[in-house]
Amino acid sequence: MDIIEFKKDFLEEVKTNAATTGEGSVATFVDVVSDYLNNSEVLYDVVPTYYEGKGKKNKKLRVDGYSYDQFDKTFTLIIANYTNSDSELTLTQSESKRIFDQLFVFLEECFDTDLINKIEPSNPVVDLIELIRYNHKKNKINKFKFLLFTDQTMSKRIVNIETLNFKGIPVERQIWDIERIYKNCSNIDGKQNIQINFSELLNSNGIPCIKTSLEGYNSFLCIIPGNVVADLYDKYGSQLLEGNVRSFLSTKVAVNKKIRETILKCPENFFAFNNGIAATARNIKITNNQNGFYISYAEDFQIINGGQTTASLSNSRFKDKADLSKIFVQMKLTEIDTNIEKTNEFIRNISKSSNSQSKVSDVDFFSTHPFHIRMEQISKRVWAPAKNGEQFETRWFYERARGQFIQAQMHLSKAQKKSFLLQNPKKQLITKPLLAKVRNSWNMLPHIVSKGAQANFLKFAEVIDEEWLKNDKIFNDKYYKDSVTLFILFKFTESLVSKQSWYEGGYRANIVTYSIALFRYLLNQQYPKMQLDFQKIWNEQKIPIEIEDELIKITKFVNNSITDPSRQTINVTQWCKRQVCWIKIKEAKISLNENITNCLISKEENKKEIKSALADQEIYSDIEAQTKILEFNKDYWIKIDHFFYNNQIDLNNKDLEAINLAKQIPRKLPSGFQSKRLLSLIDCAESNGFKYEEDK
Repeated sequence: MDIIEFKKDFLEEVKTNAATTGEGSVATFVDVVSDYLNNSEVLYDVVPTYYEGKGKKNKKLRVDGYSYDQFDKTFTLIIANYTNSDSELTLTQSESKRIFDQLFVFLEECFDTDLINKIEPSNPVVDLIELIRYNHKKNKINKFKFLLFTDQTMSKRIVNIETLNFKGIPVERQIWDIERIYKNCSNIDGKQNIQINFSELLNSNGIPCIKTSLEGYNSFLCIIPGNVVADLYDKYGSQLLEGNVRSFLSTKVAVNKKIRETILKCPENFFAFNNGIAATARNIKITNNQNGFYISYAEDFQIINGGQTTASLSNSRFKDKADLSKIFVQMKLTEIDTNIEKTNEFIRNISKSSNSQSKVSDVDFFSTHPFHIRMEQISKRVWAPAKNGEQFETRWFYERARGQFIQAQMHLSKAQKKSFLLQNPKKQLITKPLLAKVRNSWNMLPHIVSKGAQANFLKFAEVIDEEWLKNDKIFNDKYYKDSVTLFILFKFTESLVSKQSWYEGGYRANIVTYSIALFRYLLNQQYPKMQLDFQKIWNEQKIPIEIEDELIKITKFVNNSITDPSRQTINVTQWCKRQVCWIKIKEAKISLNENITNCLISKEENKKEIKSALADQEIYSDIEAQTKILEFNKDYWIKIDHFFYNNQIDLNNKDLEAINLAKQIPRKLPSGFQSKRLLSLIDCAESNGFKYEEDK
């Protein structure tokens, strides 16, 4: 897939989504780009807030959305330049400046009381203005970032965009044109690649280091100036932190007081007092001279331990005007390869082992949890019924790793790609964050969903991890199909809200999650012995009219409730994050029409379906374990048997029986139960130091 084909598909996606949701084309364009950048961990939780007007001296102002990162205190404002043209149009330097100026005027006017008085109080931009004012007053904005989204191609003359200044706060400007979006999606893991030239940054040979070449990887012990750490964080913000660590730390945003105290009172002792940072990178370049080795360059640089240290250095310099010239930080940098599956597991293990200051549990590394592996496997195996007169079945593509859907198409011919998209329509793509949003909405946690993708995903991860440990068999074909059904319900509700006469734009995300939660709450209250017939919706691949009628009533009520002037929190977005908002909405006096029973089944009938699905999953789990065991040859099992014996690790009779059978592969095959025991024995052996080496 080249950039021309990518742009064609991209524009088609915008048109299709706009037609489906009823949103305007520009709003949909911003939404689609935001999704791409969210998957690449460039931007999180974009709130659409289209507003256009005039400021002082009749200057034009405009904003299309925003995002606030509470961890690195970056406030991002978004503006779009959408042409919807298949032609090769170029965004010139003068045009980009004109567009950015509209955002800057908006920012200036946010602090003028006249602007907010001109706007209808229910307009979401009022929330944005109040949020900017509040965070600025509390010194919670370290940087403004202006993002210009465009389907044009940026002029080659635009090389460097000058950083502006607003009330002493830097204003960084970035253009995300169609080419940059394409390149970002083409990355091997769908993630923005951070490239750092340490030689230029330090104006020297680079970072002094000691190189250690170990089995399977290279690692470097380094000394990095505190100013450089702060500079990197100021430039890249939370993108510098490995995703799981960032998600974890974002829930604990207070700067570590001990670290700050060391920075301010005894900076020369920072190296001795602080544990330093651990990082990973690809394509590390080393230079050496008579003074030793230096790291001059690294790609995909990610800090996997030391997020608090990194943020503290930046925040102290910004807020306390601290002098970092005497501060030096120890850094362990590990080089990783391009094998994504291998690398992700390696990074996960490094993070788990090195994060001791702020303990990061297995839940925080949920992206590699076996739950996702199983969902991906089921999505490849289960076909959805044909719909709307179509003569073929389709799949719901579960994207376990970032960018899998796009990557799957990158090297296909036009004919192959057409076939792939027929079987895997883009509208049937389910990402991990979206699954978390859909499931938590149905689990009646709309206030958690409203807190944003990271907080919501962590809550979902905690629940899944806990249930997986109790009984992983509940995550089976039925769970997957039910999840797809909830996805259909979620997307339908989004479209429904946009088409209502009372909807004036804004707060759709909050309306949708609260409406789905309230729908289930009302079902539980009014039909306690029944529940939604997921199978009916799965079979039809659409929402029945009986549910649509109820959602029309419910969504209107939710909208009126969250925007009620008597709400306890003025800012609607912040109000929706509070549990008391959900408690208030549950007071709804809405009676469901008895026709809704056409879409319900008894809980007893559902229990039978669950029991059948558990039995089927037991079979699949056995097969999966047996398939995994067959990846290891006879020699492997002989050596693992010797390892247990030589290290005096006691095994029970069932374990010994399973190993004896494994030593006879392929002549004999362990059962499903025995295969699962063997997988546990592999973990046990490796945790005790077992390493398999083939005989030469």
